[in-house]
Amino acid sequence: MSNEATETWLTQEAYNRLRDELDTLSGFGREDIAKKIELARDEGDLKENGGYHAAKDEQGKMEARIRTLTNLLKIATVGDAPESTGEVVVGTVITATVMGDEETFLLGNREIAGNSDLDVYSEQSPLGAAILGLKVGESTSYEAPNGRSIPVSIVKVETYNGQ
Repeated sequence: MSNEATETWLTQEAYNRLRDELDTLSGFGREDIAKKIELARDEGDLKENGGYHAAKDEQGKMEARIRTLTNLLKIATVGDAPESTGEVVVGTVITATVMGDEETFLLGNREIAGNSDLDVYSEQSPLGAAILGLKVGESTSYEAPNGRSIPVSIVKVETYNGQ
């Protein structure tokens, strides 16, 4: 995986939600986990202190999420979802036949969809990279991680409405 930062599109709602999460984690979240670690440390022997190790693990996960959000918000382009023109672009909802099964998903960053049930594929995933730029009715295939060629046909491209 490349360390190179690539631009990511986010809706204003997704950006605000992620910014709020980052603010909470960076402020209250850090204070709260520090208190948990301190309380667990006061319980004695750290080698066999399950509460201490659980709190340290939680702290590590939280700091990783803070780094992820910080980097994502730094490279984000915020705006309205692109209007569908029938071409697969980042930020559109795609209905495609993949290996004979019809699937509907958002093409872009998984953070855009929030709590939606909509599946999300990155434009850098094998599927996303293969279909980017295709138009309704066009077909291609992509190579799955196991080396198998997966056929895909674009059925519909819609404007993402945030749901």
